Amino acid sequence: MKQLVKTMYKWAFVGLLSCFGFAVATATPAMAEGYGLTVAPMSQNIILIPGESLSASFRISNPSSSTQDTYYKIEIEPFFTNEKGEITHDAEGDHSEIVKWIKINIPEEGKLAPNEVKELDFTIDTPKSASAGGQYASIVITAAGKPFDEEDKPNNNSNASIKEIKKMAHLLYAEVAGNTVKQGTISDVSLPSFLLSGNIKGSALVKNTGNVHGEAIYTLKIFPLFSGEEVYSNEDDPSKFTVLPGRERFSEIAWESTPGFGIFNAEFIVEYEGATETVSKLIIVCPVWLLFLLIFIIVAIIIGIVIKIKRRGERTSRTSSSSQE
Repeated sequence: MKQLVKTMYKWAFVGLLSCFGFAVATATPAMAEGYGLTVAPMSQNIILIPGESLSASFRISNPSSSTQDTYYKIEIEPFFTNEKGEITHDAEGDHSEIVKWIKINIPEEGKLAPNEVKELDFTIDTPKSASAGGQYASIVITAAGKPFDEEDKPNNNSNASIKEIKKMAHLLYAEVAGNTVKQGTISDVSLPSFLLSGNIKGSALVKNTGNVHGEAIYTLKIFPLFSGEEVYSNEDDPSKFTVLPGRERFSEIAWESTPGFGIFNAEFIVEYEGATETVSKLIIVCPVWLLFLLIFIIVAIIIGIVIKIKRRGERTSRTSSSSQE
């Protein structure tokens, strides 16, 4: 039994030393050839005045890394976001009337040579009867490696077919001036207490109960257990998430460089249009292998103590027996 305990201590020590080993993997992205499409900027915020027109624009381009022409067509669709912030194209409603007000001022189909940039101009004619609040539309650019009116077969200069298409969108976050209301609620603000793996994350659900989009601001601060010096903070550049009216958005922010082991104090702050929720927690990060190793060490110590107690009892018994003799 004594030899077993020594062996257990030995492997426990080896296991602790192994935590200092590390490996680094790198990967180099490859540049794809063919046709391409970029949109800049990806979105814009605009203020609309009932009864007035507003002109705006954005750029599309065929990147210089492309090797062939890009054929494109333009469509206007309503857009909203789901709980995860992903774009959805719901049926038209009170906040997508803007789709009817937008007029594209250039041909809705065209071509871009490699490295060519084109300005897309459009006009929004807001009716006098427009209600105050948010309006949301996406100007969708569909790209292909050959003209859209050709049959579905490769052209003479490319193996690309009409089905091999790419889609990108320029999102319009519009606010019709008037009696706009920015308000909402914050719930399910959460930080973990114990992590076996992964990054420390703060998460929260924000609901927009107003009539125009708002901005949720997430701030995460991490401190070592016995220090007030931050090891991570995004306070100077907090994460921001747009929430559309009548929608909920669940978002999280992570400390991407969370070490594999440690004990930290964390503070997570969520702000939305005047409302603030804060959660503070002590967080233990302990990988599974180290957890089992600690259990192994504790068991070894307990066995060692039991053996010592047992031997002490045996010596006491022998001493007692000798005294009686």
